[in-house]
This record gives sequence, C-alpha cells and structure tokens, in this order.
Amino acid sequence: MNSWKEIIDDEMSKDYYKKLEEQIDKRYKTTIVFPEKKNIFKAFSLTNFDDLKVVILGQDPYHGEKQAQGLAFSTPSNIKNPPSMVNILKEIKEDLQNDSICKDGDLTSWAKQGVLLLNTILTVEKSKPKSHHKLGWEIFTDNIIKYINENCKDVIFLLWGAPAISKSKLIDTSKHYILTAPHPSPLSAYRGFFGCKHFSKANEILKSKNKQTILW
Repeated sequence: MNSWKEIIDDEMSKDYYKKLEEQIDKRYKTTIVFPEKKNIFKAFSLTNFDDLKVVILGQDPYHGEKQAQGLAFSTPSNIKNPPSMVNILKEIKEDLQNDSICKDGDLTSWAKQGVLLLNTILTVEKSKPKSHHKLGWEIFTDNIIKYINENCKDVIFLLWGAPAISKSKLIDTSKHYILTAPHPSPLSAYRGFFGCKHFSKANEILKSKNKQTILW
C-alpha cells in the first residue's frame, strides 16, 4: 500500500479502529455495503504517498448500485456519471477550456498523478447516505489528514462543501494550500462551485513549486 502502510497499520492498532472494524465486518455480513470490501482503501493504493500533490475531500461513498469504487467522487467508467461528477466535468471544461481526461467519471488517472481522492467516511449502506457516520471513520480520516499535514509540504487541499471545509482546522496553511468552494452537487454547485477555477488554480500552484501539473 505504498508508504501509507505505516500510518494505516498504526491506526488499525488503536482501540477505536478495532471497534470500527468489528462494526464494519458485521455490516458487510448483514447488509449491502459499498464499496466492495477490497476497495475500501483503494485511494491509498493508487496514490503514492511520496507523489502526493492534491487532496480532494469527499463525504462518503456513493450509495447506488455499483457506483462506489473507493475513490471520492469517482465511478467506474461503465456507470452513468452521477450529478456531482457531471458538475465537476462542467467546471473543468469551463475552467480549462478543455474536456476532462476523465469524461467517463472514472478518476483513476487523477489518483495515479498524485491526487488523493479521500472520503471522510469510507463505507456506506446501500441507498442510505451517511449511514456509517460516527462509526469511527471520521477519526481515521482526520488522522490521515493530520499525518499529511505534518509529514508533507505544499499539498493543495480542495475542500468542497461545509463538511470538507470544516477540516481546514487540521491543516497548517503556512505549509499547505487550501482552496474551498460549495459542494458540486446540484443543490449547491450554483452557489460558487461553478466558477471556482480550482483546477487551473491548483495547477498554477504546482507550477510555482516546479512540480508536474495535473492532467485533469
């Protein structure tokens, strides 16, 4: 699991995580849970810690059949793009004057370029958004954010929507960059996600640090 293994192993040894794991195991046995168990930590397996450039924070996985794949906002290429993804693609087109390389909604190529697509809750019950809220995932992902904050430099955090923006307090802005906007869902995209230009702004920051830009 690249160099995330150390922190994830450390979290898994803690009491809160053991309780979380027990709860999650039970739910996978008794209800339909997304993503597939093997994909819970997929974001970490695709984005190498040493290559980390951008963190995009989501809330919890998609709760529809076959949508969640372990990457925030991303869906398999054979699934119709969910409304939030449609709006992300619209903003990319408007911001960069080009279509995204991920028009099919599968953001794997972003992840491989150093974009950590992290949900604050890593599992969900079918058709029940936020059903795994307060089981312990938030402690886990807060600790991941703190670890990035302490052990990396010049990471760009794209925080969309109030729950993601609330994580700003975990990030030292003298070491890192935070770009905030309303969530890309149809309920809030028109309140400032459209026009936020986060994709070009992130690339401008990367250029200023002599880092390879992201092919969005």
